Amino acid sequence: MSDDNQKPPDSWCRDVMSGPTIEPIELRENDTVRDFFDRVFARSGFNGRRLAEAGRLYLRMIESGATICLTLAGAMTPIGMSGVIVELMEKGFVDFIISTGANLYHDLHRPYGFPVVQGDAEMDDEELHACGVARIYDTLIDEEETLIATDQVVQEAVLQMRPDRPISTADLHHYLGARVLERAGSPRGSLLASAAELGVPVYTSSPGDSSVGMNVAMSVIYGRPLVIDPSLDVLETTALVWRARENGAVEVGGGSPKNFYMQTQPMLWQFLESNRGGHDYFIQLTTDSPHWGGLSGATPSEAKSWGKIQPGREKNSVVVYSCASITFPLLAQYVLAAAKPRPLKRLFDGKDQALADLKEAALERPDIRRRLDTSGS
Repeated sequence: MSDDNQKPPDSWCRDVMSGPTIEPIELRENDTVRDFFDRVFARSGFNGRRLAEAGRLYLRMIESGATICLTLAGAMTPIGMSGVIVELMEKGFVDFIISTGANLYHDLHRPYGFPVVQGDAEMDDEELHACGVARIYDTLIDEEETLIATDQVVQEAVLQMRPDRPISTADLHHYLGARVLERAGSPRGSLLASAAELGVPVYTSSPGDSSVGMNVAMSVIYGRPLVIDPSLDVLETTALVWRARENGAVEVGGGSPKNFYMQTQPMLWQFLESNRGGHDYFIQLTTDSPHWGGLSGATPSEAKSWGKIQPGREKNSVVVYSCASITFPLLAQYVLAAAKPRPLKRLFDGKDQALADLKEAALERPDIRRRLDTSGS
């Protein structure tokens, strides 16, 4: 018998079958989401069990005191997920956010009473266009009463912002959220409004790639340009990660927001030639598959090769392959029921100082000093 075909040691064979026995699932008396995670999903297999593992990992993340970033891709706010995010922020379970601009733009509809309604995925899109209605799968948005009305809200806010320097997207979104609190009729369901109130910084990884960015661009046409500096977003998010004792992510979808957060660890290496070996906790809710080249920033295993996730901590990374419209509210409800609220970190209030401290630490590196001296000669 060749070495390749040798039987594993008897001890390994015994251990490999030592896990919990899978029994027929009982639904009786498992009436809450917490029951389903602990007594149904956790005792099953496939992505049901991955979701239970994600819930327990989120609990560990919360209880460890880690700084938690929520990344948000896909069309989550048009289907009402702003309310889920607000509850997580209020309990201290989300400390900062990186989102697509589209999610933040659509978050602004409800506080002002601009309609977003349920429709049908099989509706005729040419007829919808003729009626002035836009479709996001089975969700309908009125062009005049919602989209144009929201554009006017953003344009008015942007034109009244008169910063004396370029700003980060967190500064822009804080200002928009503060105006929602001040002016909107129903600010309670807006993640931007709650983020401004709770001191949660909200970034977007692609500032020009949404209707918010389009309306910021209009400020140039009006002769009162508002300058968004994407480099500040890179630096500020890196500084927030650097200042934290431990870091973790709950990633809804993938795309640019996911990688923007994950790159903070390699960025620390560029600054300081050291980091903590990667992020400590990682949860992703996705429908993507690695063999198509997706998952932007890759699977947790691949991310270790980039220094984005701590090696040797396999139980601190979970990917749930399922639709986030199902898994995200379930995951949120589980931790809201199982975890005690945490004190708010209010990272927005300290982000400028965090960046100043990171810059000072980076400038202490002799090689950076030499480059500065050379460039100035």
